[in-house]
Amino acid sequence: MTMEQRADAAAPPEATEPGWVDEVLLAGPDSAVCFRVPDPITRGQLRRLVADRRERLTAAGLRSGGAAALRLPPSIAYVANLLAVWQLGAQAILLDYRLTDHEVEQACQRLLPQVVVAPQRVAGGLRVFFDVEDTVTAHGSGPAPSEHAIIQLSSGSTGPSKVIGRTAADLIAEVRRYTQIEGVARPGERIILLPSMVHVLGLVGGLLYGLHAGVELAPPQRLTGDSILDAIENTATPATVLGVPFHINLLSATAPDRRPRQLRRMTTGGELVPAATAARFTDRFGVPLGNMYGMTEVGVIGTDLDGSHRPAVRPAPGITVRAVDGELQIAREASPYLLLGGPAVPDRWADGWLRTRDAGRVDPDTGLVTILGRLDSQVTIGGLQVDLAEVESTIGALPEVAAAVVLYDEVIVAYLQLQPGCEVADVEARLSTLLAGYKRPQLYQVFDQFPRTTTGKLSRDRAVLRAGTP
Repeated sequence: MTMEQRADAAAPPEATEPGWVDEVLLAGPDSAVCFRVPDPITRGQLRRLVADRRERLTAAGLRSGGAAALRLPPSIAYVANLLAVWQLGAQAILLDYRLTDHEVEQACQRLLPQVVVAPQRVAGGLRVFFDVEDTVTAHGSGPAPSEHAIIQLSSGSTGPSKVIGRTAADLIAEVRRYTQIEGVARPGERIILLPSMVHVLGLVGGLLYGLHAGVELAPPQRLTGDSILDAIENTATPATVLGVPFHINLLSATAPDRRPRQLRRMTTGGELVPAATAARFTDRFGVPLGNMYGMTEVGVIGTDLDGSHRPAVRPAPGITVRAVDGELQIAREASPYLLLGGPAVPDRWADGWLRTRDAGRVDPDTGLVTILGRLDSQVTIGGLQVDLAEVESTIGALPEVAAAVVLYDEVIVAYLQLQPGCEVADVEARLSTLLAGYKRPQLYQVFDQFPRTTTGKLSRDRAVLRAGTP
């Protein structure tokens, strides 16, 4: 049975020519502050930086209809190059700066950029935002492999990385979608930006939305809980922290007497936050912990920014969600996937619907969407069906557990990060009253710090998890 939820469509984008950067992202007075890193950077300064990068990219051979691979950490250099590429009418290929030279070369052989922008020098250790000197290298002379404005590689947390393309029109529509979501930061406020701008949450929910809406972007100087609180307290304007569940732990480890009055809420993307973790955060800081559900292929799909619907989310304006045989699907006019030597994904999009591979349901009365875990989480043990997503959710909700991933590897294996002072025996004792015996893990592996993907999600790569355990 199919259930659908339809929301009012966002205002359609008019133009997707290179001028959209100036009209949608860089409009506004020269004196307006758009970044604080920690010194303020105004729109006038950002425009001049973009113009400088545009000249350098052109001199290196980038042309309209071509592509530039950006291998840069989050930085003003990254922002300036990204906007300059789009101003030139070229495609931006976003590569995580932590990739090896071999991985970058493999990606470039598939994606055919005319130029590659890479760091010549990176200053800063445990940073969110870096001080970067960048260099531009000519790489090819052919056109981009598609007309997309941006190419991203999926995190690979549920399989090999996929090549995902999004058009300028799609990015504009999502930026406008954010302006209609109740609870996002508004003009005159700040976003304490923690996710990488190479990935969709930090890119669109942070960078592009902030530039469009006139919201100041203020990444902390260091990736520590105290530095995040310092960034919040740096000015008197209200602040929303945008991050992933990993950042909740950083903030929760700070001194309990630090409760910045400027903090308005925290919003996380990535995996769902257990209710117990959300309750602890709200008690600690006295503000809501909101949730966003999205995908690289789509951007934001649903939100619950005040935590009132947890674990459900409300579809973002203009997003249509349905559940078919227990799988969530999103209406999309075209497939976001480019093969280009990558994994084949022909079954992920068909007849205007993108299959998320997420199990879930859509409430026919309220339209709220509840995500139940990965669709491939069903296994059979001794003739009995076990939903690993249910097991993982149950374990993750325990107060003794900071993070959990449950996989089937001949037996059910629980990979855990425990709260200080807790032992596996405590988890086993609690589960004995919550799950039938055949559903309980037969093997437990414990991390001091749980391995995560480049987007901050808990890693589900068996090889990574095995390598990181005793």
